Amino acid sequence: MWRRGIVLAGCCLLLTGLLFFHSDVPNRIGNLGSLLETFLPWLGLALPVLFVLAVLRRSTTALIALLVPTLVWLNLFGGLLTDKSSAGGDLTVLTHNVNAENPDPDGTAEGVVAAGADVVALEELAESQAPRYARDLAAAYPYHSVQGTVGLWSKYPLSGVHPVDIKMGWTRAMRAAVSTPDGKVAVYVAHLPSVRVKFDAGFTAGQRDSAADALGEAIASESLHSVVLLGDLNGTMNDRALASVTSQMRSTQGAAGNGMGFSWPAGLPMARIDQIMVKGAEPRSSWTLPKTGSDHLPVAARLQLPKDQQD
Repeated sequence: MWRRGIVLAGCCLLLTGLLFFHSDVPNRIGNLGSLLETFLPWLGLALPVLFVLAVLRRSTTALIALLVPTLVWLNLFGGLLTDKSSAGGDLTVLTHNVNAENPDPDGTAEGVVAAGADVVALEELAESQAPRYARDLAAAYPYHSVQGTVGLWSKYPLSGVHPVDIKMGWTRAMRAAVSTPDGKVAVYVAHLPSVRVKFDAGFTAGQRDSAADALGEAIASESLHSVVLLGDLNGTMNDRALASVTSQMRSTQGAAGNGMGFSWPAGLPMARIDQIMVKGAEPRSSWTLPKTGSDHLPVAARLQLPKDQQD
């Protein structure tokens, strides 16, 4: 009885190793570590498959071994399955990669306005479509700035607006101070380089990783107490390559979301690469919004700002 299902038990232990030691999977060969960490929650799909096979095999050994990866997965992601949102908050922010080839920018802008956020960040703004978004959002957001392919719209005045150099050769990140009723908040908007999975090169994320380091340095030098990062980072909170950013900020989805909050691809979301991160502010709730004409879902969060912060 105990010898039956040894191979299945070995598969359970292999799954445990990938989950528990994911940070030790090297990036030297095709950035395999980052690729694994991007889709790490989906390893949980192997658990019910292994359970069914263990039952069919009538293997007590495999069933006992299956408890180990199950507990590890729950330790990593179980908290995301519960609703951690709470009432309150005084600033609602939204970020959306609108897709440069969006066939319905006007409808996308309408959906953004309907969400009722106080501050909106848009990424992948095509030069030909940026004026349309500015026009469609103008009534709801009297203050805005577009820097390169990213833009920020706000119900509150903006100051200190400037592009952020993330070492790409053109502007895909910006910073602005938003003058909320509770003081100024530094808002960063970023669209990090895309990543690709190539047969001959693996997970090609080198430029994305360098841009993340530059963004992390800019945020670390920010003088304002409350900082919000909105954007498409082309990576998840588990991806070690984004550590220069994620190590100093909190994910609103992780802290106050309900569920995994996957945002891409919009038709069948498999990863949360669109992020809202904060420091010096308390997340109260975080959620994804309905699909627009983009291949990304919009994501939003409600934040509680400190009442005693200094401008």
